[in-house]
Amino acid sequence: MQARHWNLLASASLIALILLGLAWELWLAPLRPGGSWLVLKIVPLLCALFGILRGRRYTHQWMSLLSLAYFSEGIVRATSDTGLSATLGALSTALSVTLFLGCLYYAKLTAPSRMAAGG
Repeated sequence: MQARHWNLLASASLIALILLGLAWELWLAPLRPGGSWLVLKIVPLLCALFGILRGRRYTHQWMSLLSLAYFSEGIVRATSDTGLSATLGALSTALSVTLFLGCLYYAKLTAPSRMAAGG
């Protein structure tokens, strides 16, 4: 797979994770009726959006680390919640793993060559 494909995978999963976070915490299964402040968890994702869409390697690097926090939240809520919230937690887990892999491989494939640097 080329770097461009990994960037598209990271971009699509990031956008899906943002939309899922909004829908989950505002309408589908919020912690409190009418929505919750937990919707603010998407703010870091929004900060990374344009860097990921533009293919910035540095953004992919730090987003791969940050995606692990969303993975952790998804696993916890998939296993501790019930009903729709558990299903959304499982979906969040899958999207965060996809985001992690897309960012990881994009960053790896766009790394400067060590041979060119004399190493």
